[in-house]
Amino acid sequence: MANKPGWFTRMAKAAARFTGRPLCFMLALGVVLVWAISGPIFGFSDTWQLVINTGTTIITFLMVFLIQNTQNRDTQALQIKLDELIRSTRGAHNALLDLEELEEKDLQEFQDRYEALAQRARDCPPEDEDDNGTPDIGKRQAPVRPSSDSSR
Repeated sequence: MANKPGWFTRMAKAAARFTGRPLCFMLALGVVLVWAISGPIFGFSDTWQLVINTGTTIITFLMVFLIQNTQNRDTQALQIKLDELIRSTRGAHNALLDLEELEEKDLQEFQDRYEALAQRARDCPPEDEDDNGTPDIGKRQAPVRPSSDSSR
C-alpha cells in the first residue's frame, strides 16, 4: 500500500511546498521589482511589457494544474479519512460514506435532514439534553449505484 509516488505527484508536491513558502514569494516580488526598475531602461516598450505578461501567464497556466493536482489529492485523502471515521463510529450512519459521489438531489436530501436536526437541537431548551447522542435522521434507502462488475 505504500507504493512510491509517481514522478508527477512528487514534482507537484515539491512545487506546492516551494511555491507556498515566503522565499518563493520574495523571489517573485524580486522579479517584478527588477522588471519595473528596468522599465525606463527599455523605454517602457511593448517588448518590455510583453516579457512580464508572457512570464506571468505561463507561470499561472502551469500553477493551475499543480494546484488542482494537490487539491484533488488532499480532498481525496480527507474524504477517505472522513469515511473511516464514519465507518468506525458507533451510531454513525454508513449511508453517509462516499457522499461526494452522490447526485446533487441526493446530497440536498441529506443536507435538509441535517439542517432539520440542527434546528431541533437549537429549539431544544438548554436543560434538555435531546441534542446529545446520535438522533435518527430518518430512514432512507441508499441510492443504488451501478456496479462496475456486471457479473455479480
